[in-house]
Amino acid sequence: MSKKNKLKIAIQGIATSFHEVAAFTYFQQPVATIECLSFHALCESLKSGEADFAVMAIENSIAGSILPNYFLLQEYHFSIVGEIYLPIHMHLLVLPGVALKDIKNIESHPMAIRQCSDFLYKLKGVQIMESDDTAVSARKVKEGKLKNTAAIANEYAAKKFGLNILEKRIETHKKNFTRFLILTRKTNTSIDSNKASISFEVANEVGSLGDALMTLKNNVINLTKIQSIPIIGKPNEYSIHIDVEWKKRKSYDVAIQQLLRQVRNLNILGEYKKAKIEYR
Repeated sequence: MSKKNKLKIAIQGIATSFHEVAAFTYFQQPVATIECLSFHALCESLKSGEADFAVMAIENSIAGSILPNYFLLQEYHFSIVGEIYLPIHMHLLVLPGVALKDIKNIESHPMAIRQCSDFLYKLKGVQIMESDDTAVSARKVKEGKLKNTAAIANEYAAKKFGLNILEKRIETHKKNFTRFLILTRKTNTSIDSNKASISFEVANEVGSLGDALMTLKNNVINLTKIQSIPIIGKPNEYSIHIDVEWKKRKSYDVAIQQLLRQVRNLNILGEYKKAKIEYR
């Protein structure tokens, strides 16, 4: 398949980044990745039509939610058409011949650094520096021939840039995964969808959020994620983002109709098929 005919997927980071691994794993076919060094650039790539889909990390099992990305979901109004849980293994990468005692700086993406906090906390006299991407940090070590700097990245980056894995699996917990959302410009509900991402606002009154959540319970809808984010310009008011699952589509439809009468600005961000979590 020629590059021209491949699906174009916007990713945050460069080749060998975890976003690229997630894209290849989800689509299970040859794709052309569009490298974006920020999530805002990723959204712009999808918005402009440069990309057919975008892969966006939304949460990690150690580092938690990526809150700025919830704001981007609200701003761009993309449709979530899928998700993937990718096992994340972090390694400390260095130039050949470099030992742990030689390292003065360790660089990686902020989320990767948070996932390795226990390991990094034990190091003495080492400066931790944030970068745009794990793979970018690995490339920087290689191209700059930095003998006093290590990068935190995956094994694909080690191979691509000819770096040694000095320390393997330095993530704080070995059952570490990141959840990625698959975004597109057009609403496209899967016929076998059993999960949805929704946002809404509730009145600043006692029990208003509880009433909305009780509606889900009464309709046998499982709440798997709840995240609040501030509404800009409205102090003490929040947008509520939830992920829900169902066994019967009718139960979900009834719950949505009832929620429409209870909340403000209800927005269905996407309906899609629930992904499996497979630890490796």
